Amino acid sequence: MADLTDPADLTAKLEMLFEEVGQQHHEAFLETDGVDPEWPLWYADWLMDKLPALLGTDLTKSELVYLLVRLGKEQPHQAPGMPWSRTYAQFFARQYLQEDS
Repeated sequence: MADLTDPADLTAKLEMLFEEVGQQHHEAFLETDGVDPEWPLWYADWLMDKLPALLGTDLTKSELVYLLVRLGKEQPHQAPGMPWSRTYAQFFARQYLQEDS
């Protein structure tokens, strides 16, 4: 699927993308200080034209929402000291680079 030769470069690009979506979401929900119980839906809408292109794969919105919810639940336990954007970037890079192999 993804034709990427440098996993570190992909991870860095993904981390920047997740930081950007986080900032955009926070700005959209400024009145609630970024609080949005349905954040995975908002993130998926925003990411749908960017993330699959970067990964070189197809993703459905429901698949992306599922992965975001899963990561949102796992990240605080599996990587509590790591920025969430880095954890998500590493997950997606690993997940979609493995599909190339």
